[in-house]
Amino acid sequence: MFRLALATTLLALTVSIAAQDVTSADLQALQNAAATVTSDITQARGRDAAQASDLDRELGEVRDDIAYLRGKLRREGKVSQAELADVRSRIDRIRTRAQSVARGISTSAPAGGDRELPVGTEIDVRLQNTISSANAQVEDRVEATTVLNVDNQDHVLVPAGSVFRGTVTAVNRPGRLDRKGSVTVVFEQVTVRNQTTKVRATVLQALESEGLKGDTAKIGAGAGVGAIIGGILGGFKGVLTGILVGGGGVIAATEGQDVTLPAGTILRVRLDTPLIVP
Repeated sequence: MFRLALATTLLALTVSIAAQDVTSADLQALQNAAATVTSDITQARGRDAAQASDLDRELGEVRDDIAYLRGKLRREGKVSQAELADVRSRIDRIRTRAQSVARGISTSAPAGGDRELPVGTEIDVRLQNTISSANAQVEDRVEATTVLNVDNQDHVLVPAGSVFRGTVTAVNRPGRLDRKGSVTVVFEQVTVRNQTTKVRATVLQALESEGLKGDTAKIGAGAGVGAIIGGILGGFKGVLTGILVGGGGVIAATEGQDVTLPAGTILRVRLDTPLIVP
């Protein structure tokens, strides 16, 4: 029953994010999702009471922010998708960390040489804003959140939900000579455990999220809670159709048209400099 309830909540949340306007139902779905994390934290407490207490505190802050958004919706009649996505990402991060602690994987900061991710490490991140060569400008900000934990077996180095920030460094629009639309994206910093670190990472692939059809199949097959969460929040089908990624993070349309990466697209990025996590 818990598995089915969690799947239903996450499905409702995923569908609502795709809608244009944020509603009170969307905020209720956030609140329901936050409530399911409590049981994960309870399991984590048996492994590490201190880390579980930290997660409890963060979850309390999330609940406060949901209450704030409810008030804002009543007062102003509007809550942005970005605000909704931010809270959702924080819930995902807390849930993933709690499950890691329950499995005996420490999510606290590692020490010494264990804190470094080497050049060439590949990380999947989910775009938080749409990018299109039709309207993008050089120096536009780009933000994405890590889909899954990046760990070294003993420690989570980069928790799911950590924020990568970058910029659009070049834009080409399709022209009369059938030039393909393209954008170049470079990530320059990452925020891990509320601390921001400089990094350089370029895009290797643009991947399409798996979508509700694949998620429903997983649920119907009786998958566990972890698999359901992974399918809805982290799954993907494969390379995004009609898009080619070249060297240096150049993302181009395969036809003579604009290239568009919708919010929610998963980008596989490669570290071009070592990342020392806090």
